[in-house]
Amino acid sequence: MRVSPAEYEVEFFKEMGFSRLKGNVCPEHYWTLNPELTEPQDVPCVEYWFDKIPSREPLSVAEARRRFIEFFKKRGHEEIPPRPVVARWREDLYLTIASIVVFQPHVTSGIVPPPANPLVISQPSIRLEDIDNVGITLGRHLTIFEMAAHHAFNYPDKQVYWKDETVRFAFEFFTKELGIPGDLIVFKESWWEGGGNAGPCFEVAVGGLELATLVFMMYKSLNGSYERIPILIVDTGYGVERISWFSQKSPTAFHAIYGDLVEKARDLVGIERPEESLLLAARRAAGRLDPESPESLESYFARVAKETGMELEYVRRALTTEARLFSVLDHTKSLAFMLADGIVPSNSGEGYLARLVARRTLRQLRLLGSSAALKELVAMQIELWGRDFPRLRENSSYVLEAVELEEARFKELLERSRRVLERELSRTKSIGLEDLVRYYDSYGVHPELVAEIARGAEVRVPHNFYSIVAARHRAPRTLGKQEEVDEKLRSWASQFPATRKLYYEDPYLHSFKARLLGAMGNYVVLDATAFYPTGGGQISDTGVIRLGEREYRVKGAMLIGDVVVHELSEPLPVTEGIVRGEIDWERRYKIMRHHTATHVILGAARRVLGAHVWQAGAEKTEEKGRLDITHHKPLSKEEVKRIEEHVNAVVNQRRKVTARFMDKGEAEQAYGFSLYQGGVPMSRTIRVVEVEGWDVEACGGTHVSNTGEIGGVKIVNVERIQDGVVRLEYVAGTRVADFAGAAEERLEEVGQLVGASKGQEVERLKSLLSSLEELRSVADGYRRIWTEAVRRELEGAEEIGGARLVVVESPELSRERIQEALKLLTAERGNALVAVVLRSKEGTALEVAAGEKAASVFNIGEVVRAASQALGGRGGGSRSYGSARLPASVSAEEVRRALLGALKR
Repeated sequence: MRVSPAEYEVEFFKEMGFSRLKGNVCPEHYWTLNPELTEPQDVPCVEYWFDKIPSREPLSVAEARRRFIEFFKKRGHEEIPPRPVVARWREDLYLTIASIVVFQPHVTSGIVPPPANPLVISQPSIRLEDIDNVGITLGRHLTIFEMAAHHAFNYPDKQVYWKDETVRFAFEFFTKELGIPGDLIVFKESWWEGGGNAGPCFEVAVGGLELATLVFMMYKSLNGSYERIPILIVDTGYGVERISWFSQKSPTAFHAIYGDLVEKARDLVGIERPEESLLLAARRAAGRLDPESPESLESYFARVAKETGMELEYVRRALTTEARLFSVLDHTKSLAFMLADGIVPSNSGEGYLARLVARRTLRQLRLLGSSAALKELVAMQIELWGRDFPRLRENSSYVLEAVELEEARFKELLERSRRVLERELSRTKSIGLEDLVRYYDSYGVHPELVAEIARGAEVRVPHNFYSIVAARHRAPRTLGKQEEVDEKLRSWASQFPATRKLYYEDPYLHSFKARLLGAMGNYVVLDATAFYPTGGGQISDTGVIRLGEREYRVKGAMLIGDVVVHELSEPLPVTEGIVRGEIDWERRYKIMRHHTATHVILGAARRVLGAHVWQAGAEKTEEKGRLDITHHKPLSKEEVKRIEEHVNAVVNQRRKVTARFMDKGEAEQAYGFSLYQGGVPMSRTIRVVEVEGWDVEACGGTHVSNTGEIGGVKIVNVERIQDGVVRLEYVAGTRVADFAGAAEERLEEVGQLVGASKGQEVERLKSLLSSLEELRSVADGYRRIWTEAVRRELEGAEEIGGARLVVVESPELSRERIQEALKLLTAERGNALVAVVLRSKEGTALEVAAGEKAASVFNIGEVVRAASQALGGRGGGSRSYGSARLPASVSAEEVRRALLGALKR
């Protein structure tokens, strides 16, 4: 978008005498008090030289954060606690990538007011799009960072502050709080877009280091077009880690961020410490480095070697090793925060991103030749950051268990997948990006290992492979799970006022009277209804609508906007009038029980398994309930039992179940983001359902009024439906009795089958199993005798073209057992050619196997095909094995003659 220069002219610049200049190396406009600064002062326009700029005392990350927050608190800003790094309040993003994400889209779109105005926050954020560059640039790129920010939301009827005050705050903070000379601070003109919003901005840089971005959000962006928004938003972002780096003047940002942890990690990983002069020279050169350009990278190494007088190969090796160590530090911090905020590593959603970070960290450790456990490195991060972010320590047991399990799974996966890939890649001549992504997703194999296995194939490995993969999984592919509605129906429904929702006013209401507002085909709209429309995993009510003496079946209901549309079994003859509705109450009550049970089970699962448990899906019907939860391993029998015991204890306690509409911000402040187990409502008020002292969620479903009405819960099935997701299926209320009755019938059937009287089924089964084991032992003995007999026959069999043919009949009915015996016999004797005739109710079958030598002479599949055709059957197979179906009357001698004939052809 073309931006007028007037957008960047602020009164403060005029007052202070700033000049608007244009760079030479980087032809961009910037504002400065010092005409001698001929560039915008950000890399790669200039090199890093901030180490020569005076400033106040060195600040740790925690001190820099506190200094920033206190500065703005003194200037009328209210401090807001940071949100999780998992954007649970967003359905279009997995991770919190900036402080403004906290307020998008609900606040920025005007749906809800901000929690304070103006406000200040320091928000941990994770961006993975540059993950491959972490470490190489010595701190310019990080996957996890804190974005300290002050925000102001200017409404048409309430102005807080805008550009001029924002620039003044920045200048005052950097000069007074950090002690930076004002004539070395540069404000570069730029443009920002993100999360559907856009606006002009200033990038504030000093000595090559960008310290802040000041965004003035003025537009809504959609498909390249821009629309002015009524709320003008000050959206700033100050890099806490960069401020700390600037103040400490340390060789790299990682030394400023992690302090002593750098050397602790170095010792654990087992690598040598380079000379400080190498890192100082590297810092100066890193400003010009384009990490995605091999030429730029080689130029960087060469310059450092020249400046330090060190061998080029040593410089390349030492700086590459340091970059890998720094990336391990960065990635393990990201992983600690992601898991502590409830992510479960998996192959989809946010879990995919956590797994990507873990696997790249393990790859870096492998390249370093280190056997250091990922768990130990993550534990160090928890210890370092746990004081400032208590949830790290609170959830440390889950975090460390999940990390340990992830490392073990990855190693097992590599061992299995290497063998599979060796076979697949042996037939491949060229491997591109899409192939590499597929191998990574399917087998967990990083591209360098693919190149190593492929050897002869041409493999194009992009430097930024992990960044590409992360970008593809940055956000959900679809927003929400809305039912598809015919556009004609949607347009028709939009003309009606909002439906009065009687199912919220009184979920126990069986019947009601309402005014018919309109009808189109089989669809009708009423002014009020007790029919619950499908939504939130709860199926729609059914029932009848009566018009006069006629009764019309209601097949279901749906919510279109704020209008409930009922689908009937046949059209109404009129479009207006008074109708009476009646829901299928028994069905509805079963659904209410199952829905309330879902909330209780989720609360129990989080208590038994941990706070990382999150709802991944749910369904409530009259037959049963289903809850999918995130968890890093299958549930044990004991865990399922404990969950069920917790649930039924809550049922017996008859806890109150209440539903009320609350302001969205107040609800979040009171209950946190675990509210959004079933999705994020796009409304200023949300309906909050609370099971007293047990579970609180934003929910639009119907519920019983106390847990006693659930009437008992039985978990009837538990299965791991995908990596990181476990499914629980359960019944409640009278459905428990139905389930028990069905189980009794099955048990009675089992008793009849095994000949046991009631109550003796288990003992009878134990007896039968013992007898079965004895029979198996006897059968194994006979199999050994049979196999030995075949061996003896092979010894005396006549040779035909170097192979010895034996044809035998077997009483064995198991094809699998016969194949095992044939495998053993042909492995022992390479010239063996063994044919087995099996007879059963289905007819006569033939299995033929050849040893290695025999198969080199004869194609057994072709031999079996010819012999079976001669006998009136059908068969075939591979070079070393064949099988056929033959007429029931065929004898073993006939089979032998047919095979001999086929062998002599």
